[in-house]
Amino acid sequence: MSARVASWLVFLLLAAAGLTGTVWAVGHNASSTVTVSVDQLSGPTGTGLVSPPAAAGDVDTATAGPGGPVAATSQVAGWAARMASATGIPSRAMLAYGQAELVMAAEHRACHLSWSILAGIGSVESNHGRHGGASVGQDGRAAPPIVGPPLDGSGGNMAIRDTDGGALDGDRAWDRAVGPMQFIPTTWARWGVRASGDGAPPDPQNIDDAALAAARYLCASGRDLASGTGWWQAVLSYNHTTEYAQSVFNAAQRYAQASLGG
Repeated sequence: MSARVASWLVFLLLAAAGLTGTVWAVGHNASSTVTVSVDQLSGPTGTGLVSPPAAAGDVDTATAGPGGPVAATSQVAGWAARMASATGIPSRAMLAYGQAELVMAAEHRACHLSWSILAGIGSVESNHGRHGGASVGQDGRAAPPIVGPPLDGSGGNMAIRDTDGGALDGDRAWDRAVGPMQFIPTTWARWGVRASGDGAPPDPQNIDDAALAAARYLCASGRDLASGTGWWQAVLSYNHTTEYAQSVFNAAQRYAQASLGG
């Protein structure tokens, strides 16, 4: 692991120790107040991690989604394969995370979103689309569909009555989180996006759609994920428990080390 990566990880750990109370106090939509220089880090997105190449040239397929181009280039596919080998993340999931980073770099570069935070969330939420024996096909869709337990207030879960007539989760009594990134129906209704731009409805079971939706959600309210405050606010907005945020951080740290050869 490079010295710069080590410094960044220490910075985030210090932020976790010193800023968690602030995050809880200010809530989900607070703006970041702590900044670091992206130029001091080894990755262009401000995380110190290896990032996918720019989506330019040698394009196999390219489409334009609502927020910018989503290009599956041979370069990005090659990067995803290399990172999959290094990290143990399935290459199809890695491709989705990398493409989401590229879209956000084009439409909201100040957020400094990296694939690593998406990979950390994907690891905790569904083991990158492998929860319950599921797998992500080359079309990006998880099969069988990934559906969480009913949010009926049991087992420490929130109680959320059905909001979509069971359209996404098949449950007309209670809402459930769905897909590789585990969106609840109300959140998906606001943030769901069709990454391919092919005109089909956004699908939370499609890892491309889910990763891009998660990226936009994390970058909401002007967050800068290259700062300790912004990083932790973003993850806590996804699931407001420090245990969850720490699990995501641990996974992102593990992938950071693996992506750079340890």
